[in-house]
Amino acid sequence: MKNISSVLLISALAFNQSCTTMKQTDIQQELPAPDPSLSSNPFMKKSKLQYEAPEFDKIKNEHFKPAFDYGLKQHEAEIIKIANNPAAPTFENTIVALEKSGEVLRRAQIVFSNLTSANTNPTLQALDEEYAPIFAAHSDKLFLNENLYKRIQSIKEDGLDPESKRLVQFYKQNFEIAGANLSAADKEKLKQINQELASLSTQYSNKLLEARKQGGVFFSDAKELDGLSADEIAAAAADAKTAGQPGKYLLALQNTTQQPLLQNLKNRATREKLFKASWTRAEKGDANDTRSTIESLAKLRLKKAQILGKKNFAEWKLQDQMAKTPEAATQLMNKIATPAVETARREAKDIQDLIDQQKGGFKVEPWDWNFYAEQVRKAKFDLDESEIKPYFEITTVLEKGVFFAAEKFYGLTFKKRTDLPVYHPDVVTYEVFDHDGKSIAIYYLDFYTRDSKNGGAWMSNFVEQSYLLGTKPVIVNCYNYQKPAPGKPSLISYDDVSTIFHEFGHSIHGMFASQKYPSLSGTNVPRDFVEFPSQINEHWALDPVVLKNYAVHYETKQPIPQTLVEKIKKAATFNQGYMTTELVSAAELDMDWHTVSNESQLIPVLDFEKQSLANHGFNLATVPPRYHTPYFAHIWGGGYSAGYYAYLWSETLDNDAWEWISKNGGLTRENGDRFRKYILSVGNSVDLNQAFRDFTGHDPDIKPLLRNRGFIK
Repeated sequence: MKNISSVLLISALAFNQSCTTMKQTDIQQELPAPDPSLSSNPFMKKSKLQYEAPEFDKIKNEHFKPAFDYGLKQHEAEIIKIANNPAAPTFENTIVALEKSGEVLRRAQIVFSNLTSANTNPTLQALDEEYAPIFAAHSDKLFLNENLYKRIQSIKEDGLDPESKRLVQFYKQNFEIAGANLSAADKEKLKQINQELASLSTQYSNKLLEARKQGGVFFSDAKELDGLSADEIAAAAADAKTAGQPGKYLLALQNTTQQPLLQNLKNRATREKLFKASWTRAEKGDANDTRSTIESLAKLRLKKAQILGKKNFAEWKLQDQMAKTPEAATQLMNKIATPAVETARREAKDIQDLIDQQKGGFKVEPWDWNFYAEQVRKAKFDLDESEIKPYFEITTVLEKGVFFAAEKFYGLTFKKRTDLPVYHPDVVTYEVFDHDGKSIAIYYLDFYTRDSKNGGAWMSNFVEQSYLLGTKPVIVNCYNYQKPAPGKPSLISYDDVSTIFHEFGHSIHGMFASQKYPSLSGTNVPRDFVEFPSQINEHWALDPVVLKNYAVHYETKQPIPQTLVEKIKKAATFNQGYMTTELVSAAELDMDWHTVSNESQLIPVLDFEKQSLANHGFNLATVPPRYHTPYFAHIWGGGYSAGYYAYLWSETLDNDAWEWISKNGGLTRENGDRFRKYILSVGNSVDLNQAFRDFTGHDPDIKPLLRNRGFIK
């Protein structure tokens, strides 16, 4: 996932949807002088580290609040000065000036956002809740400044280069989407709504983090964990000790509905306990119950959309996306949902047949699916996950797999850095070099789960690329893999391997950014395009040349046998009905929450979800959505509201483009250079539908996706 909430409020870096009015003034605003007490604050000046990488050895909790306060004043003064400039509006004195504004706030916010996602603490959480409405109001001072909007409207595109023209169009569209042309009365209504939305979203994220932490399951007897490896049991014991319960075993929750360990746990009662802990983590009626917060968010989003002249939130939100309308997104989802559910029904029968053959005496439940699906896979393909894992040691996967593929396809090389400060001891750092040997980026990796980290996996920028600002990309990938016991290897599943390739796809999109203006740089693209580079990068995990290089047994150092490789490939479409159904049902659920057009449709959370799934034909109780509404962080705490469909939209682009690559030589530098030229290096500086056509020679076709998932021949 691309973390799109890193710099929500910094002028042109990201056009947030929040709005408010700003008191106009006819005089020039002087920029505030820094308080002498800020002289030691690391956010007040550019980092002296390479590419302005954050000085984590200097950054402390107490630095954020004063940096925010000064940065807000500085940026507000800059906005007023630009808006009230007596000179005639030009591209340079208006648009470029906005692109350069908010320097201190940008630095502080981007680090703060990453830390509150990856290594938060009570102090940062309190600051997050305090400043969320303040930042929302500040963002409004940009987007609803009437003088500023008029200046932007009056700027002529004649004589501008293509990227500059695109930037003018981008500003005009985003100001209008944010409500710059509303009446003063409506702007005032939005001011209150946006601040409430910002507060609620932050509260939701903090509740969910604690719910995930508290939702972990303790076991007293190692026998209850039968099926897990000795290393996994040792890690569970270590986690329990850390949590203050020595002698027990802790299975912490991952972000998704299904938990990875369910496929190995032999004790059915243990599986049920773990699954139900996951499913109910945020609906226990305690302080971490998210349901009332969600209901408030949904109501406020509807009100916001209607003030902005739209029927529903999704209609408003999708204006600048590739899909454009919720109807287009839903049409795509429906094309995928029908064959997915039909396939899942056949898979459920196979699982039930196996349970009956073993005289289980029960009907398959959600907590049984992965355990028995793994057995069905073994029976059909003779493929055992425990047989595969020893070939996937996490650092080897990264350096000999992900990095190796990037070298072959793009000519990149990587050098480990131990001299750059990091925000947690688990984080490792690399410098990235282009095919000509020139350094182009700094890359951080944060592999392991902890209580202070949000669930899931994502990519963010610490520094955005921009020729205007003279900055190169500084990027981080975060994951939530179980940390092994001390001295033990970190062995991961093939699905985890795919996730590492996926998130690096986001990173390489950011590394290859080549834009003058930060607003259009790198991964600052529509959500339904941003997952395209990450998803296509997953395909390299099974490329024969790449796989042979990284799939090496951690003890014997022998490469993975070809027989195992063939089994993995043959099993590629196995369980796709289940996996696609859990994904598309979550996407349809998201869209239903955000296509509500009347508040009376907003019934209690669990009832709404049940009704939504039934309306779309997702009536297989054994296949729950990938995210249950109470912990659907993408749409309530992240930036994917009305946008979870983006994974399926992007996957359509991905499979079509991959088919082109496969037919044209596969892993060649020529193909890599072409993909870099037309897709990875253009940011949002061109029409992305045209960029896809330039690469493939045609419009996107859904059939490659359906073929890849085994739904059609």
